[in-house]
Amino acid sequence: MATIGDRADATGPAPSAIPRGYAGHKDDHLSRLHKAEGQVRGITRMVGEDRYCIDVLTQISAVTHALREVALGLLDDHIRHCVHDAVRADDAEGDAKLDELTLALRRTLRL
Repeated sequence: MATIGDRADATGPAPSAIPRGYAGHKDDHLSRLHKAEGQVRGITRMVGEDRYCIDVLTQISAVTHALREVALGLLDDHIRHCVHDAVRADDAEGDAKLDELTLALRRTLRL
């Protein structure tokens, strides 16, 4: 699904050319995501091996926490860069980014 930041038009650069707000923390986010990916594979293995329910649930809780930390980091980067820059640049663009942020928070917080 495309977002406001992914749209390219005749006057703007292609999405891959747009530096993202998380660029400064990209390696950290990728590292956390790779760790979470490994945790999910471990959980799959645990279920396949009929491991104790509480042990599986503990690992699910850990991977859920890890993914929430990535989400919070991405939200922080988005606010500090994308939203901040848009608000400073133009009222309409700022309003659009604030609306986008509100929707992202609703999705993240499941409200």
